[in-house]
Amino acid sequence: MSEPLDPIGFAIVGSGSIAAFHAAAIAATRGAKLVAVCSRSADKAKTFAATVGAAAEPTLEALLARRDVEVVCVATPSGRHRDIALPALRAGKHVLCEKPLEITTERVDEMIATAEERGLILAGVFQQRFGPGAQRLKHAVVEGRFGKLTLCSAYVKWWRDRDYYTSSTWKGTAALDGGGALMNQGIHAVDLLQWLAGMPTSVVAQTRVRVHPIETEDTVVALLDFAGGALGVIEASTACYPGSSLRIELMGERGTAVLENGAITDWRFADERPGDAEIRAQQVAGASGGAADPKAIGIEGHRTVMVDLVSALREGRSPAVPGREARNAVAIVEAIYQSHRTGGRVQLDPQNATRGSRARRDYD
Repeated sequence: MSEPLDPIGFAIVGSGSIAAFHAAAIAATRGAKLVAVCSRSADKAKTFAATVGAAAEPTLEALLARRDVEVVCVATPSGRHRDIALPALRAGKHVLCEKPLEITTERVDEMIATAEERGLILAGVFQQRFGPGAQRLKHAVVEGRFGKLTLCSAYVKWWRDRDYYTSSTWKGTAALDGGGALMNQGIHAVDLLQWLAGMPTSVVAQTRVRVHPIETEDTVVALLDFAGGALGVIEASTACYPGSSLRIELMGERGTAVLENGAITDWRFADERPGDAEIRAQQVAGASGGAADPKAIGIEGHRTVMVDLVSALREGRSPAVPGREARNAVAIVEAIYQSHRTGGRVQLDPQNATRGSRARRDYD
């Protein structure tokens, strides 16, 4: 009987609410162990470390010097992701980075290039891909069940109260959030849509600040053109009280499917197959998924990301959401913002897009 492998040592940089999700997910993942944390605030790092049973390091340099740290989880404000990821990669650590990877594709590309130069993993946290509903949609697309796709859209009509923004020094800022409702809240839906339907070839968009005292948008609408002729819409907002389900719609000449908060709520195809009736019988909208409360997401999604990463490291394979795929969502958001600024259509470069075709394994 083979000896059990030593757990992979994880560290977390950041001590905010999302860092707690990372810590809980690591604790729930077989083969992973949280060994250290650090934060810009030494006091916050000590408090967080005591809560999660890890060592508090006073600086990033001290954390990266630890030989028992193999993976660094980046859980800082989005505009600081590169500043953590690059030193970590240069120190020989794999990196798991919260969404978005960074706030511009230029910064993302620096991170990707550094990881590839050193033969290390750079993985993104787009956990909604791992849900069974999203996986069923992916399989249906790959199998061609929709025929020609006609409409492929994403809707994130959420609510954040005033305290959400005023209690933070970075949310809703261009420098550290990189945008507003789209770059922060809507990014998961953007990733899901492009993972399922492919990258759009062009976008036309408008954004607004309707309700919240922020310098970036709290409302955005974009019209998408897809390769092959399909059209779509992205709507994202944090100014829609009381908040609605995150919704993905795929429609084509042979079928329609709708995903709400990770659960399939519509599933109809011209070619009925075994299992379709059972899927329809289970049509119940998922949990709130953060529509009004950013902490109402649970840890299961993050846990599946951790399980996949541990497996990827053990098996010497790429993670389910490598940096090049996680880049796609940032490229779409960047194009939408550019369209708003210029008032015109913005083309996306398909040569810089990576199409994710792999559905998940069974993650236990």
